[in-house]
Amino acid sequence: MNDICKAASRPPIHMIDVEADTLTDLALSVERRMPAVSALLLREAERARLHRAAHIPANVITMGSEVAFLDDNENGPRTVTLVYPGDADISAGRISILTPVGAALIGLRSGQSILWPDRCLTVLDVRQHPQMRH
Repeated sequence: MNDICKAASRPPIHMIDVEADTLTDLALSVERRMPAVSALLLREAERARLHRAAHIPANVITMGSEVAFLDDNENGPRTVTLVYPGDADISAGRISILTPVGAALIGLRSGQSILWPDRCLTVLDVRQHPQMRH
């Protein structure tokens, strides 16, 4: 485990206000089927600093963001787009917010790392897709 993750196991995060509401509803809807991911996502939505969509910094991961990150459990960086479950397609690089990695990435900024729950994820780059922003 790297020292960056130990020092910032739960870094400050930011979310779009309406996305936080949607993600809370989504997490509650899967609580029985996916209790661990549901609890993680609820905790993140609760602790996030909320912004209107027009005021969220461009380097913050929101739904629809393309994210390049390092996972200390894998070799080399990965690039994925964070999506709602119905749009997920791992072969196309679209990961669901209802995966442990998806729930970990939401709200982080470029350069931040998070210990989640047993791996260290470090965000390298965030790109917004305007058509996917709310």
